Amino acid sequence: MEEQKTELKMIRMSEVESQEVKWLWYPFIPYGKPTIIQGDPGDGKTTLVLNIAAKLSKGECLDSDMDVQEPVNVIYQTAEDGLADTVKPRLEIAGADCEKILVIDESDKSLSMADERLEEALAKTEAKVLILDPIQAYLGGGMDMNRANEARDMTKKLGALAEKYQCAILLIGHMNKASGNKAAYRGMGSIDFFAVARSVLLVGRIEGEPNTRAVVQIKNNLAAFGHPKVFMLSEMGFHWLGDYEITADEVLGGIAPKANKLEQAKQMLRELAETTNMVQSNEVFEMADEQGISKRTMENAKKELGIRAKKINNSWYWELDTVKQR
Repeated sequence: MEEQKTELKMIRMSEVESQEVKWLWYPFIPYGKPTIIQGDPGDGKTTLVLNIAAKLSKGECLDSDMDVQEPVNVIYQTAEDGLADTVKPRLEIAGADCEKILVIDESDKSLSMADERLEEALAKTEAKVLILDPIQAYLGGGMDMNRANEARDMTKKLGALAEKYQCAILLIGHMNKASGNKAAYRGMGSIDFFAVARSVLLVGRIEGEPNTRAVVQIKNNLAAFGHPKVFMLSEMGFHWLGDYEITADEVLGGIAPKANKLEQAKQMLRELAETTNMVQSNEVFEMADEQGISKRTMENAKKELGIRAKKINNSWYWELDTVKQR
């Protein structure tokens, strides 16, 4: 068959209006782009996403890097959990405003990534977040996610949808069994799914801490990589803990972190407090850098120990008197 000719259209970059990327959660989840959240089954991906959705439904933030000014609508599609016996109870435990959490009814026809109902739902509800959990369930019957050309068409449509409605599209993905591979290649299916996402987050267990889950960014095309985070799962529910020192390799390999840098930072400050009541902040950061501890981690240690900063002759000092009391 003769291939149909496509009309040539050219775009001058002078005619393209520059736009700044807007973020739902900097630098983890951008608006107008797809984000992948992947991990092994049972490691907390869905729990994290449901708790983010619950916060958004009330206009609240998970942490200070999340930018939410008012309650927003969230479309949440799941093919693995029952709405009545699993999703609704989990949202209620998370304190969600369930009026803001919406689901496209799939009773007549299963949904796919190419389904026109996705765009109709975004236009109708003005939802700022669309969640598909898991990716594999929304491919459509005839699509093979391991074939690059088919995956590319699907991901291109999703990217265009996110950009048109300036919503964040979250794709939840299971990892494959290929231990030892790079995180990018352990996502299920074609690498094109990983390629189209502007941000990819890995959720996994921390060796030696059975109730704690790490969130590590393994791809970011729009900003510097975000600092790893952790949350805890317990009988009381979901607890966000914030910054943590761990790598993707440690999560994937089931390796205990070489050192909890936050505890290392606090110990360093305790030792300093034994010999001095006050130390210049620049000296603290220099000492921390020598031990491989980031400035951000030192600031977190300072906060947890209740250390106050004081300015003397245009220099900042940390007062260590409170450390001796702990």
